[in-house]
Amino acid sequence: MFAAVLVGCNRQGSTPAESKEAKQMLQGVWMDSEGGDVSFRVKGDTIFYSDTTSMPSYFKIIGDSLFLGSGTSYGIVKQSPNVFWFTNQNGDLVKLQKSDDPVDELEFVHDQPQVLTYTQQVKKDSVVTYNGERYHWYIAINPTKYKVVTHSYNDDGLEVENVYYDNIMHISVFNGSRQIFSSDFKKQQYGKLVPAGFLDEAILGAMDFDHIDADGLHFDATLCKPDGASCYMIDTQIAFTGKLTMKLLEY
Repeated sequence: MFAAVLVGCNRQGSTPAESKEAKQMLQGVWMDSEGGDVSFRVKGDTIFYSDTTSMPSYFKIIGDSLFLGSGTSYGIVKQSPNVFWFTNQNGDLVKLQKSDDPVDELEFVHDQPQVLTYTQQVKKDSVVTYNGERYHWYIAINPTKYKVVTHSYNDDGLEVENVYYDNIMHISVFNGSRQIFSSDFKKQQYGKLVPAGFLDEAILGAMDFDHIDADGLHFDATLCKPDGASCYMIDTQIAFTGKLTMKLLEY
Protein backbone atom coordinates (compact mmCIF):
# COMPACT_ATOMS: atom_id res chain seq x y z
CA MET A 1 0.00 0.00 0.00
CA PHE A 2 2.83 2.38 0.87
CA ALA A 3 4.44 1.75 -2.54
CA ALA A 4 1.18 2.45 -4.34
CA VAL A 5 0.70 5.73 -2.49
CA LEU A 6 4.27 6.74 -3.25
CA VAL A 7 3.86 6.06 -6.98
CA GLY A 8 0.62 8.02 -6.99
CA CYS A 9 2.29 11.00 -5.37
CA ASN A 10 5.12 10.93 -7.90
CA ARG A 11 2.69 10.89 -10.82
CA GLN A 12 0.72 13.76 -9.35
CA GLY A 13 3.86 15.77 -8.79
CA SER A 14 5.09 15.25 -12.36
CA THR A 15 2.70 17.97 -13.64
CA PRO A 16 3.48 21.42 -12.21
CA ALA A 17 0.51 23.03 -10.52
CA GLU A 18 -0.95 26.29 -11.73
CA SER A 19 -0.11 29.31 -9.58
CA LYS A 20 -3.37 30.70 -8.22
CA GLU A 21 -1.50 33.54 -6.53
CA ALA A 22 0.12 34.66 -9.80
CA LYS A 23 -3.24 34.45 -11.59
CA GLN A 24 -4.86 36.56 -8.90
CA MET A 25 -2.15 39.23 -9.18
CA LEU A 26 -2.83 39.44 -12.92
CA GLN A 27 -6.49 40.40 -12.47
CA GLY A 28 -7.33 43.88 -13.77
CA VAL A 29 -6.45 46.19 -16.68
CA TRP A 30 -2.84 46.31 -17.87
CA MET A 31 -1.17 49.02 -19.90
CA ASP A 32 2.19 49.58 -21.55
CA SER A 33 4.60 51.14 -19.04
CA GLU A 34 6.25 53.38 -21.63
CA GLY A 35 3.54 54.29 -24.14
CA GLY A 36 0.60 54.20 -21.77
CA ASP A 37 -1.58 52.24 -24.22
CA VAL A 38 -4.04 49.74 -22.77
CA SER A 39 -2.90 46.21 -23.54
CA PHE A 40 -5.42 43.79 -22.08
CA ARG A 41 -7.77 43.07 -19.21
CA VAL A 42 -7.68 39.92 -17.10
CA LYS A 43 -10.86 38.63 -15.53
CA GLY A 44 -10.90 35.19 -14.01
CA ASP A 45 -8.99 32.83 -16.26
CA THR A 46 -9.51 34.89 -19.43
CA ILE A 47 -7.53 37.66 -21.15
CA PHE A 48 -9.66 40.24 -22.98
CA TYR A 49 -8.06 42.52 -25.58
CA SER A 50 -9.00 46.14 -26.12
CA ASP A 51 -9.48 45.91 -29.90
CA THR A 52 -12.88 44.83 -31.19
CA THR A 53 -11.67 41.95 -33.37
CA SER A 54 -9.42 39.80 -31.15
CA MET A 55 -11.05 36.85 -29.41
CA PRO A 56 -10.65 36.46 -25.62
CA SER A 57 -8.02 33.92 -24.63
CA TYR A 58 -7.96 31.43 -21.77
CA PHE A 59 -4.69 31.50 -19.84
CA LYS A 60 -2.84 29.93 -16.94
CA ILE A 61 0.42 30.60 -15.14
CA ILE A 62 2.68 27.68 -14.31
CA GLY A 63 6.05 28.32 -12.76
CA ASP A 64 7.55 31.37 -14.44
CA SER A 65 5.57 31.09 -17.68
CA LEU A 66 2.29 32.45 -19.01
CA PHE A 67 0.42 29.92 -21.16
CA LEU A 68 -2.36 30.94 -23.54
CA GLY A 69 -5.14 28.62 -24.61
CA SER A 70 -3.48 28.13 -27.99
CA GLY A 71 -0.50 26.53 -26.23
CA THR A 72 1.84 29.48 -26.78
CA SER A 73 3.93 30.32 -23.71
CA TYR A 74 5.78 33.45 -22.58
CA GLY A 75 8.49 33.70 -19.97
CA ILE A 76 7.59 35.89 -16.99
CA VAL A 77 10.50 38.13 -15.99
CA LYS A 78 8.89 40.08 -13.17
CA GLN A 79 5.48 40.02 -11.50
CA SER A 80 3.92 41.88 -8.61
CA PRO A 81 0.39 43.17 -7.94
CA ASN A 82 1.12 46.22 -10.12
CA VAL A 83 3.92 45.09 -12.45
CA PHE A 84 4.00 42.40 -15.13
CA TRP A 85 7.05 41.88 -17.38
CA PHE A 86 7.34 39.10 -19.92
CA THR A 87 9.27 38.21 -23.09
CA ASN A 88 7.28 37.98 -26.30
CA GLN A 89 7.79 35.64 -29.28
CA ASN A 90 10.63 37.83 -30.60
CA GLY A 91 12.48 37.76 -27.29
CA ASP A 92 11.60 41.41 -26.58
CA LEU A 93 10.91 42.44 -23.00
CA VAL A 94 7.36 43.77 -22.61
CA LYS A 95 6.80 45.91 -19.50
CA LEU A 96 3.22 46.36 -18.31
CA GLN A 97 1.77 48.09 -15.29
CA LYS A 98 -1.68 47.77 -13.77
CA SER A 99 -4.02 50.67 -14.47
CA ASP A 100 -5.76 52.44 -11.63
CA ASP A 101 -7.84 54.66 -13.95
CA PRO A 102 -11.52 53.54 -14.20
CA VAL A 103 -11.69 55.15 -17.66
CA ASP A 104 -9.49 52.36 -19.03
CA GLU A 105 -12.31 49.92 -18.30
CA LEU A 106 -14.22 51.57 -21.17
CA GLU A 107 -11.80 49.91 -23.59
CA PHE A 108 -13.59 46.65 -22.89
CA VAL A 109 -17.26 47.59 -23.16
CA HIS A 110 -17.81 45.44 -26.27
CA ASP A 111 -19.52 42.17 -25.36
CA GLN A 112 -18.40 40.02 -28.27
CA PRO A 113 -15.48 40.44 -30.68
CA GLN A 114 -16.46 41.59 -34.15
CA VAL A 115 -16.46 38.97 -36.91
CA LEU A 116 -14.93 40.51 -40.02
CA THR A 117 -16.12 40.22 -43.61
CA TYR A 118 -13.11 39.90 -45.88
CA THR A 119 -14.91 40.70 -49.16
CA GLN A 120 -18.11 42.55 -49.85
CA GLN A 121 -20.64 40.97 -52.20
CA VAL A 122 -19.53 41.44 -55.81
CA LYS A 123 -21.09 40.49 -59.13
CA LYS A 124 -19.24 40.79 -62.43
CA ASP A 125 -19.61 39.42 -65.95
CA SER A 126 -18.33 39.87 -69.48
CA VAL A 127 -18.38 38.37 -72.97
CA VAL A 128 -15.25 36.88 -74.56
CA THR A 129 -14.70 35.40 -78.00
CA TYR A 130 -12.69 32.40 -79.20
CA ASN A 131 -12.69 30.91 -82.73
CA GLY A 132 -15.71 33.01 -83.61
CA GLU A 133 -17.75 31.75 -80.63
CA ARG A 134 -19.01 34.09 -77.94
CA TYR A 135 -18.88 33.04 -74.30
CA HIS A 136 -20.63 34.92 -71.51
CA TRP A 137 -19.12 34.37 -68.06
CA TYR A 138 -20.60 35.42 -64.75
CA ILE A 139 -18.98 35.57 -61.28
CA ALA A 140 -20.71 36.19 -57.96
CA ILE A 141 -18.71 36.56 -54.72
CA ASN A 142 -20.98 35.84 -51.78
CA PRO A 143 -19.93 36.39 -48.14
CA THR A 144 -21.12 33.59 -45.85
CA LYS A 145 -21.40 32.91 -42.13
CA TYR A 146 -18.66 30.26 -42.28
CA LYS A 147 -16.09 31.35 -39.70
CA VAL A 148 -12.35 31.22 -40.27
CA VAL A 149 -10.11 31.66 -37.22
CA THR A 150 -6.70 33.20 -37.88
CA HIS A 151 -3.71 33.59 -35.57
CA SER A 152 -1.48 36.66 -35.45
CA TYR A 153 0.49 38.72 -32.94
CA ASN A 154 -0.56 42.06 -31.47
CA ASP A 155 1.71 45.00 -30.65
CA ASP A 156 2.81 43.35 -27.40
CA GLY A 157 3.78 40.16 -29.21
CA LEU A 158 0.92 38.15 -27.73
CA GLU A 159 -0.75 35.63 -30.01
CA VAL A 160 -4.35 36.62 -30.72
CA GLU A 161 -7.18 35.03 -32.66
CA ASN A 162 -9.36 36.92 -35.12
CA VAL A 163 -12.47 35.57 -36.80
CA TYR A 164 -13.48 36.22 -40.41
CA TYR A 165 -16.40 35.16 -42.56
CA ASP A 166 -15.37 33.11 -45.59
CA ASN A 167 -16.76 33.49 -49.12
CA ILE A 168 -18.43 31.27 -51.68
CA MET A 169 -17.68 31.97 -55.34
CA HIS A 170 -20.12 31.17 -58.12
CA ILE A 171 -19.13 30.83 -61.78
CA SER A 172 -21.49 30.40 -64.71
CA VAL A 173 -20.44 30.17 -68.38
CA PHE A 174 -22.79 30.32 -71.37
CA ASN A 175 -22.27 29.82 -75.10
CA GLY A 176 -25.23 31.72 -76.46
CA SER A 177 -28.24 30.36 -74.58
CA ARG A 178 -26.47 27.07 -73.82
CA GLN A 179 -25.13 26.80 -70.30
CA ILE A 180 -21.68 25.20 -70.31
CA PHE A 181 -20.92 25.41 -66.61
CA SER A 182 -22.53 26.57 -63.37
CA SER A 183 -21.19 25.82 -59.89
CA ASP A 184 -20.32 27.22 -56.48
CA PHE A 185 -16.74 27.12 -55.19
CA LYS A 186 -15.63 26.81 -51.56
CA LYS A 187 -12.05 26.92 -50.35
CA GLN A 188 -12.15 23.21 -49.45
CA GLN A 189 -12.28 22.36 -53.17
CA TYR A 190 -8.67 23.54 -53.46
CA GLY A 191 -7.47 21.25 -50.67
CA LYS A 192 -5.32 19.12 -53.00
CA LEU A 193 -3.31 22.16 -54.10
CA VAL A 194 -3.04 24.14 -50.85
CA PRO A 195 -1.46 22.80 -47.61
CA ALA A 196 -4.05 21.95 -44.98
CA GLY A 197 -2.49 24.19 -42.32
CA PHE A 198 -2.66 27.20 -44.65
CA LEU A 199 -6.14 26.36 -45.90
CA ASP A 200 -7.56 26.28 -42.37
CA GLU A 201 -6.72 29.97 -41.84
CA ALA A 202 -7.27 31.14 -45.43
CA ILE A 203 -10.17 32.98 -47.03
CA LEU A 204 -11.33 32.39 -50.59
CA GLY A 205 -10.92 36.08 -51.24
CA ALA A 206 -11.22 36.58 -54.98
CA MET A 207 -12.19 34.98 -58.28
CA ASP A 208 -11.22 36.81 -61.48
CA PHE A 209 -11.39 35.99 -65.16
CA ASP A 210 -7.90 35.77 -66.66
CA HIS A 211 -8.04 34.64 -70.30
CA ILE A 212 -9.54 32.26 -72.84
CA ASP A 213 -7.59 29.84 -75.05
CA ALA A 214 -7.85 26.41 -76.65
CA ASP A 215 -8.22 24.81 -73.20
CA GLY A 216 -11.21 26.96 -72.26
CA LEU A 217 -11.86 29.86 -69.90
CA HIS A 218 -9.36 30.49 -67.11
CA PHE A 219 -10.34 32.01 -63.78
CA ASP A 220 -7.85 32.90 -61.03
CA ALA A 221 -8.96 31.87 -57.55
CA THR A 222 -7.05 33.58 -54.74
CA LEU A 223 -6.79 32.11 -51.23
CA CYS A 224 -5.12 34.38 -48.69
CA LYS A 225 -4.60 34.67 -44.99
CA PRO A 226 -6.50 37.83 -43.98
CA ASP A 227 -4.27 40.84 -43.29
CA GLY A 228 -1.26 38.79 -44.37
CA ALA A 229 1.01 38.66 -47.39
CA SER A 230 0.67 34.90 -47.95
CA CYS A 231 -1.60 33.84 -50.81
CA TYR A 232 -2.11 30.97 -53.23
CA MET A 233 -3.39 31.63 -56.76
CA ILE A 234 -5.01 28.73 -58.58
CA ASP A 235 -6.00 28.47 -62.23
CA THR A 236 -9.62 27.34 -62.27
CA GLN A 237 -10.05 26.22 -65.85
CA ILE A 238 -13.42 25.52 -67.46
CA ALA A 239 -13.21 23.70 -70.78
CA PHE A 240 -15.72 24.32 -73.58
CA THR A 241 -17.21 20.92 -72.68
CA GLY A 242 -17.78 22.06 -69.09
CA LYS A 243 -14.94 20.01 -67.62
CA LEU A 244 -13.28 21.62 -64.59
CA THR A 245 -9.49 21.53 -64.06
CA MET A 246 -7.44 23.20 -61.32
CA LYS A 247 -3.73 24.03 -61.37
CA LEU A 248 -1.53 25.95 -58.92
CA LEU A 249 -0.21 29.15 -60.49
CA GLU A 250 1.81 30.80 -57.72
CA TYR A 251 2.32 31.11 -53.99
